[in-house]
Amino acid sequence: MLRNFFGTKKFYKHLILLMVPIMIQNGITNFVNMLDNIMVGQVGTVQMTGVAVSNQLIFVFNLCVFGAISGAGIFGAQFYGKGDHKGLRDTFRFKLIFCIALTILCIGIFILLGETLISFYLKGEGSTADAAASLMYAKKYLFIMLIGMLPYTIAQCYASTLRETGQTFIPMVAGVAAVLVNLSLNYVLIFGKLGAPELGASGAAIATVISRFAELAVVVLWTHLHKDKNKFIISAFKSLTVPKKLCGQIFIKGLPLMINETLWAAGVATISQCYSIRGLNVIAAFNISTTFYNVFSVAFMAVGMSIGIILGQQLGSGETEKARDTARHCITFSVMISAGIGIIYAIASNYIPYAYNTNNEVRSIAAGLMQIAAFTMPIEAYAHASYFTLRSGGKTFITILFDSCFMWVVSVVAAFVLNNYTNLPILTIYLICQLLNLLKCLLGYIFIKQGSWIKNIVSE
Repeated sequence: MLRNFFGTKKFYKHLILLMVPIMIQNGITNFVNMLDNIMVGQVGTVQMTGVAVSNQLIFVFNLCVFGAISGAGIFGAQFYGKGDHKGLRDTFRFKLIFCIALTILCIGIFILLGETLISFYLKGEGSTADAAASLMYAKKYLFIMLIGMLPYTIAQCYASTLRETGQTFIPMVAGVAAVLVNLSLNYVLIFGKLGAPELGASGAAIATVISRFAELAVVVLWTHLHKDKNKFIISAFKSLTVPKKLCGQIFIKGLPLMINETLWAAGVATISQCYSIRGLNVIAAFNISTTFYNVFSVAFMAVGMSIGIILGQQLGSGETEKARDTARHCITFSVMISAGIGIIYAIASNYIPYAYNTNNEVRSIAAGLMQIAAFTMPIEAYAHASYFTLRSGGKTFITILFDSCFMWVVSVVAAFVLNNYTNLPILTIYLICQLLNLLKCLLGYIFIKQGSWIKNIVSE
């Protein structure tokens, strides 16, 4: 029985070697975002609210890019597992072309509709003056962040391809370089140190944009200077053509995955909008809770990404039965880690809100949200690991049904109804919405046990 859920020492060594660099990179990134958030929070609740709203929109863009990269990445991991460097090169080209076009489209949408989208989040309870000020700060922050979208996209195309080959260390180095630049400039530009002007939220945006270029420089230079380790980059730009057959396969398998990520991100943004009608204090509290949750959840998030890499390589090399065991072991590991971290997060929730220059109501709501998130963290971990397992074999219909369909049919509907048509306290509503993910875990268990996701999609 235990062997069904726990792997060998060799298995855990391989998993940890993959996940630790990813965890460090994401952990440092989220830690700096946390410090960034605290710094803006020191300036005041209004600016913090403006940044939080803009970041909801940027979050949707980031997941659009992630979805596009992930769709092609299913093929990349399996091509590498098969030893097909040309296939991996063509997949990399597809990522670049498609994601750059997607980024240009998103920038255009934000330029034309940015103010309208931001305004959706500022219609709840609170003073008109505070809402107007939050809108102004949000617009400034968003329009500066647009400059960093293209370098972010290109860096992600390189970093994801390196991860698909099992090289997670260099993307981590690039991420660390970016966050060090970001952190240093945050202090200077937000508070006006070393002779720089005091720019508040706009300073945070400028620092982030510069850090995007730093990350891009590291990952691109290293990849091109080590062609012996990265054979996919040899002659990668000699031609930008991608075989029509591969394009068709990626669109069939990958485009639904991108749509799924987009719908899921839009669902998260919609749920946030539903909560925002409860007032600006609730927006600020969710901003604090989400920022710190991202820091504490890096372990099980890294396990999820590692699952995609390991299972993709095993399926690509034809080790289908091994992939089934690997999925079970990884999911168990993810849930156990998240349970331990959830306890630490629950304890920390009593102290974290006091790092912000805000009112006691915001602090109280934020602490309650954190405690609920800590309690339900193992549920999130199981669902997250199940998602990456189902995705690894290219079963996009099941992935969409499990992820974005559940988000819109269950989570969004529940948040909308409970926030608009009941007088329940915000913490009770949040707890109900989080516990609904137990249904998602049940779906994940059923789909994974069926085994239809176990498929080699690059066997030809």
